[in-house]
Amino acid sequence: MDKKLFKQKAEIILDKSLVEISQLKELTKPIAPENAIGRISRMDAINNKSVNEASLRSLEENVKKIKLALLRIDDPEFGMCRKCKNTIPEGRILLLPGTTLCVNCA
Repeated sequence: MDKKLFKQKAEIILDKSLVEISQLKELTKPIAPENAIGRISRMDAINNKSVNEASLRSLEENVKKIKLALLRIDDPEFGMCRKCKNTIPEGRILLLPGTTLCVNCA
């Protein structure tokens, strides 16, 4: 596997993810009760906040996995499935740089 290409792709995904995290953090700020919005609109805003919080948690977990993958890139077992020990296809690693499982084990 071309580790240089992996590193470039992972860093691009990481940069995009960090931008998206900052945007989601803005969207997940507490909703002030003194805002003069209707009850239904307030409930909708609270629901949207919950969805954004879930997206934020997922994205933050993905960033952790990508950073870990970048640290492990020189490890001899990099690119190997941690369950079955088979090689993870290069395309999967380039699309999901934080993955540690092959398609069958995932």
